[in-house]
Amino acid sequence: MGGVLKQLPGAIRLGHSEEHQAGQLADLQHAVFPTLALEVRFSAEQYRRHIELFPEGQFVALDGERVVGATTTIRLNFDFSNPGHTFAEVSGGGWLTSHDPAGPWLYGLDLGVHPDYRGRGIGRALYALRQELVWKLGLLGQLSVGMMSGFGAVKHTMTAEEYFEGLCTGRINDPTLSMQRRVGFEFRHLLPDHLPDPICDNYGVLIVLPATRNVPGAVRPGPGND
Repeated sequence: MGGVLKQLPGAIRLGHSEEHQAGQLADLQHAVFPTLALEVRFSAEQYRRHIELFPEGQFVALDGERVVGATTTIRLNFDFSNPGHTFAEVSGGGWLTSHDPAGPWLYGLDLGVHPDYRGRGIGRALYALRQELVWKLGLLGQLSVGMMSGFGAVKHTMTAEEYFEGLCTGRINDPTLSMQRRVGFEFRHLLPDHLPDPICDNYGVLIVLPATRNVPGAVRPGPGND
């Protein structure tokens, strides 16, 4: 599924991930999530499996041949009345065995931009590609769990519930979740023990981006936009 899907300033181009990039994708995850437990990081072999299972849902940002950003997605059903789940569960231990080719939601498992390339709009462009895929496939929207990445530093001064409430009211600015809200995501549920990472004290927040919402940089399908 080669080809350029989006071109950004500075010669950054976005497209679908390819098997020969699997090693770089694994290295990128280490650079983006340095405190994430090793047992839940994706390996090169797992990235190759992701591309095999759902090639349309794997996106990469390149500077030349260097992988500088990426996102992994699956399709699934989701029970909003029972939202609690772990990253290991939803990722099938890294092998995406939870992927349902007929699932009505696009679930974002990760999205990362190399520290050297942040501030260039790469993350927003990857979210836009995901929303365009939602529209192309006729899905209900995007789901993900955002890391509460500012909480680990303040966990001795407030509870996770207090931090989450501050996020919802806009009183607290979180490095990850506040950016995701600006993209258009809604905060839904606080999820304890979602993934092992001290930066968020293992907490995540279920976030939802409905298909009805426009996303900066995303182009809806239509005449001339196929």
